[in-house]
Amino acid sequence: MTRFPFKRASLALGLALAAPLAAQAQVSLSVTIAPPALPYYAQPPIPGDGYLWTPGYWAWDPASNDYIWVPGTWVMPPSAGLLWTPGYWGFIDGGYRWHRGYWGPHVGYYGGINYGYGYVGSGYAGGRWDRGRFHYNTAVNNIPQGRVHDVYRAAVPQRPSHPESFNGGSSPWHSQPTPAQRRFEGGQHPEWTREQSEHETRAIGMPEQRMGNNHGTPPTAATPRPGGFGDPQVEHVRPAPEMRAQPMRPGPGMRPQGGPPRGEAPHAEPHGNPGGGRPEGERH
Repeated sequence: MTRFPFKRASLALGLALAAPLAAQAQVSLSVTIAPPALPYYAQPPIPGDGYLWTPGYWAWDPASNDYIWVPGTWVMPPSAGLLWTPGYWGFIDGGYRWHRGYWGPHVGYYGGINYGYGYVGSGYAGGRWDRGRFHYNTAVNNIPQGRVHDVYRAAVPQRPSHPESFNGGSSPWHSQPTPAQRRFEGGQHPEWTREQSEHETRAIGMPEQRMGNNHGTPPTAATPRPGGFGDPQVEHVRPAPEMRAQPMRPGPGMRPQGGPPRGEAPHAEPHGNPGGGRPEGERH
């Protein structure tokens, strides 16, 4: 595995209250408008060895006074051994506060939000580091055959899929960080890579990615690489998954009327996770 030098990241939001990313991953802004629901989308295929998946998120742009969808994308980490903790919105004291994502030796607290593709609300089930190489869980990642060398397949516990993109308030996500998770979030973290920061900056500069223009359906939901908005493998928002009907329970003297369609389990959970477009454990 090639080791990558730390690179200086530019602050996309340019807010005076946002601390330098190398210092700590702390609350960077607070707004009174609730963030939109997470869109459903499929994960683009991994570009190659070494890339880690980072989920899409709604960023706040003070210049346009609007939310901007920053597409999910595969990112090269600053160095081997690092994992990504997604950012999240938290409702507190009447406002929605953004906790910026960060790199670290393990995955921290991200609001209990189910972003899909291994980020099921706690920790990361999409892969692991082993002796300087990243091993990918094909149960939750789009890994074309032969594109990466170190893969395994492990089932991921199913969690409820809710579209809310924030923790607290009217959201179904109400988990709270442990004291250790709070210390980890507020500690020192490697800076974002230049490509990762430019990806966010470019998304913020695209009017079509604004909530006010796309009404929660951004034209670019996920990209195979940072900044790859014009890539042929860009993923668009998919329709919200249909709910599966509960099978009818036969009464006394009744015979079961068949089973669920092939490949489906008899439950009423949606076909995909918010921000995921398909359930954990399912592949293209």
